[in-house]
This record gives sequence, structure tokens and C-alpha cells, in this order.
Amino acid sequence: MKTLKYLPFILLGIHIVSCSGKGDSASGPGPVPPQGPVDKQWAFEATPVWADEFDYNGLPDNTKWGYDIGGGGWGNNELQYYTNSIDNASVANGKLTITAKKEVKENRNYTSARLVTRGKGDFLYGRFEIKAKLPAGKGTWPAIWMLPTDWAYGDWPKSGEIDIMEHVGYDQDVVHISAHTEAYYFKINTQKTSKRKIQNASTEYHVYRMDWTPYALRGYIDDQFVFEFKNEGKGYTVWPFDKKFHLLLNIAVGGDWGGAQGMDESIYPVAMDVDYVRVYKMIDK
Repeated sequence: MKTLKYLPFILLGIHIVSCSGKGDSASGPGPVPPQGPVDKQWAFEATPVWADEFDYNGLPDNTKWGYDIGGGGWGNNELQYYTNSIDNASVANGKLTITAKKEVKENRNYTSARLVTRGKGDFLYGRFEIKAKLPAGKGTWPAIWMLPTDWAYGDWPKSGEIDIMEHVGYDQDVVHISAHTEAYYFKINTQKTSKRKIQNASTEYHVYRMDWTPYALRGYIDDQFVFEFKNEGKGYTVWPFDKKFHLLLNIAVGGDWGGAQGMDESIYPVAMDVDYVRVYKMIDK
């Protein structure tokens, strides 16, 4: 009978311990891992929202292109001085030609051009398609790429970089497609990147393409799928690609990557020819 008398108090004590969580061996649900956006299979408009077909002569169209100018290595110990001279960037015969030359300019022994659409073509998402023929030779480092316009998340690499095409002359015909962010970038060897060996990168035109949506960056060469970087939903350190970016076209000379296996000074001048640049708007869903 004594046991029955004290049973309500015993049960009440068990209930209090249980509610406090103490002595409860069952753990609650853990933190939910971040989720990236759903892939809505976005399509792109059939007509470019921005394009240059290079069907004129002279300097690149100044309503579409500006220039980065100067030497100083550009963060990669590059050897060229970028100019806005028609000797380094010109349009004729239906194409843009960017030429790297061996000539002294201020404190540099090479000149080249780096064309940018900043302030003239800034984009958030879309399909970016560039048809180009690349320079050859040890020490050349042409690139077709994108940088943030406003650097909203901070300096490089925090605000991101999208490399639609990179080629280093000592590894002929091997094309790299990459993305760099604070969490994933080449100086800590975590960059998101893919490469593909193609035929005749420097003697024939090829189409380099990036499809950029809220879900992923997807890179293609001649419509062949090469690269994918999905939005992991972990914030700007992993995915800063929710801000406007602009296009860049350039030939770097030497540098940490381009000159990693030395320079062939006998090859200059060298050129990258661009048949067209086309940007197609993403159709939102």
C-alpha cells in the first residue's frame, strides 16, 4: 500500500525529468543542411539582348566596350601593358582582333589589350556565347571571362569570377572553364574547374559558352557540356553569383600560370580573333 501511496509522486518526478530533457537519451533533429535552389530548367531567349557581331571597321564599338589599361602584373605577375590602342584591339573583316606584341611600353616589354563591358553590358544570369580563335605559343594566356561589376561582397575572390575560356600556350588545345569564390579559388587549390582538349584551338574558331542561372554555372565548348558548378545554398562565400557581372576579353603574357613553363619571345605578335559575342537573357520562371 505504501508503494501505491507514493506512486503519483514518483510518476510526477519522472514526468518533470523527462520534460527537462535531462536523462532523455533520444536526441532531437539535427540542423537542416543548407539547400540550393531548385533547378527550374531555365531557358534563354532566342534573340541576343546584347551582342557585337564586329561587322564594322576600326576600334571596338565604344558603346559596348571599354578598356582596362596599365601594367603592374594584374595580380598574377603578368608581363604585358594593356593599352587602348588600335594596334592591340581592332575590328576588320567581320572580327575583333586582340593582339599581344613584343614592344616596350612604360615598364613592360609587351603590350596587349583587355576589353571590358563594365558599365556598357552588365548582366545577372543569361547565356554567354563567344566564338573565338586562340593564340598559340609558350607564354600566351588568353581569356574570355567575367567579373562582378559592383564587388558587393568585397574584393577578389569574395565577389566571384567566372572563366568561360582560359588557355595557356604551353598546354596547347587544352581549354579550362572555371569559377572562383571565397571558398573555392585557385590560390587555395579549391577552385571549381574542368578542362577539355579540343582540336585546333588556335587555327579554327570554336564556340565557348556559359549558361548562368540561379541554380548553376554550366560551361560548354562547341555545345559539348564540359563544366558545372551548382549553387549549394551556403551564401556568398560559396555562391556570390547573384549580382551583375560583365565580360572581359584579353591576352595576358606570361604570369604565374601563362609563364609557368617559360616564354617563347620569338612568337610575337600573336592574336585572338573573335567572330562574335552574344548574350541571351534568361527566361525567368
